[in-house]
Amino acid sequence: MKNIVKLFSVSMACLALTTTSCIKEIDPQNSTITADQAANAPGAFNNYVAAITSTMAGTFVYNSNPYDFGYPSFFLQRDVMGQDIALEDDGSEWFSTWYACGTGLGPQYAVSQIPWTYYYKWIKSCNTVITLGGENPDEDKVSGVGIAYAMRAFYYMDMARMFAPKTYAKDKNAPTVPIVLETTTLDELTKNPRATNEVMWNQILSDLDKAEQYLANYKRPNKLTPDLSVVYGMKARAYLTMENWAKAEEYAKKAQAGYTMMDEEQFLSRTEGFNTINDSWMFAVAYKSTDENILDNDGDSSWGAQMIIEVFESGCGYASNYGAPKRIDNHLYNSIPDTDFRKKTFVDFAIDEMSEEEAIAALEAYSDSPKGILGTAAATGTAVVGGLQVKFRPKGGEHVNQYAAFTVDVPVMRVEEMMLIEAEAAGMQDEARGIALLTNFAKTRDASYEYGVHAPETYGSNYATQFQNEVWWQRRVELWGEGFATFDIKRLDKQVIRSYAGTNHPEGKRWNADVYGKSEGNQYPGWMDLCIVQTEGNYNTELVNNPTPIMPTSDSAEYSW
Repeated sequence: MKNIVKLFSVSMACLALTTTSCIKEIDPQNSTITADQAANAPGAFNNYVAAITSTMAGTFVYNSNPYDFGYPSFFLQRDVMGQDIALEDDGSEWFSTWYACGTGLGPQYAVSQIPWTYYYKWIKSCNTVITLGGENPDEDKVSGVGIAYAMRAFYYMDMARMFAPKTYAKDKNAPTVPIVLETTTLDELTKNPRATNEVMWNQILSDLDKAEQYLANYKRPNKLTPDLSVVYGMKARAYLTMENWAKAEEYAKKAQAGYTMMDEEQFLSRTEGFNTINDSWMFAVAYKSTDENILDNDGDSSWGAQMIIEVFESGCGYASNYGAPKRIDNHLYNSIPDTDFRKKTFVDFAIDEMSEEEAIAALEAYSDSPKGILGTAAATGTAVVGGLQVKFRPKGGEHVNQYAAFTVDVPVMRVEEMMLIEAEAAGMQDEARGIALLTNFAKTRDASYEYGVHAPETYGSNYATQFQNEVWWQRRVELWGEGFATFDIKRLDKQVIRSYAGTNHPEGKRWNADVYGKSEGNQYPGWMDLCIVQTEGNYNTELVNNPTPIMPTSDSAEYSW
């Protein structure tokens, strides 16, 4: 049943819990392994290759909490820090620390340990495989080493974007995180400063170059491991962040080969919508019926428990039964034209003005379980259905058995992302060419789309061009809930706006740029520059941390759009 003992909260009482009192201390000091140690185990090499991606979902890595469900948890940690997801002001919301963005994100608190535990554990697996493969891997180890290089770049790319106070394009000397490679010694770990953007991104590209070489002829068994197309996609992401527009366009276009966009039927499918790998998905993770995330705690420690609202009849799930669904920001919802089919993945706010009978009839347009959605809404503090998302569906349309409903696939990279990277990169070289690519993309979602007719808000920043704002709006709608919000806000240097007329963000979290602390020299909030856990600083004498975020003390005046 629902785990009612929560370790974290935005209350002052729970913020008193420090890393020394409630979490395991796992840091890069344990991130190396000798070749002899690993090689002595039968099948060690293949086992270590498998561990690089198999632990991305399904197993507890941190502390068996309801947000300890692998890589997709970081989607929500990053996305709720912005404005596009509105949370309930409810004690059952496990992502409230990231949403509230206060001192609970500081180095002395348990939340800061989570990325350190996860990412360096994954990096350790990559380093082990690279060590075992050697400088010139044998033929039977080439693809495994290629996967290791690709995923090490993938993990460091995330960390660089989460921790750096300035992007590569704005400051090549800004600090990211300490680099731990297969050659890093224990002594070096104790004096391992945060790598600059320049050093980090050079390392990422070097790893991706090797992955491109080693995976050139690799035929993967499924999309749960990377292949050459995913390496191209990673390079596209890297060059986008670095603002190397020509290279970003080149690799984003190469990554698209062999994939097709999700059409309206796939996007809105009630049985397979964003729960089953399809021809659009390039890379994914999967939750299986045998996973501890599914079997333990009634499946409540899983992605499905947080994101699938159509299992009210099961009695379980934070999103469906415990009052903690994730909603779309009201302003973003209202900015989506009715002719855009993606709007149908979010429940219309107007339904809350209807009678119960009328609401049930209206909800039939969204779900095969309309009464269940009303039950989900009733369990929340606001008791409204407006903004509830049905983008992420229960597997096979299952509404009763959460163990089956939560065994979903989750996209990590889709071809649509690559198309939007290509459009932005092309437009930053030749705006007319970029507009044409963006228009072609947008018309597959909204046949009535005309570039420039819908002028997206700038969110208080002049760093991005108006063309980039158009691309960003498409990314926000297309990739909602898939973990890109913080990366894009930092990359485009956007302010966060939660307070405005009609907002659905709860009181006490309605913050605009006038009350939150901005990252130094930037417009985006400082809480998006994650702090490094204090235990790392205790051992690493060269570490200099980011400032601890300070929660605003009051809501902002309503922003006028």
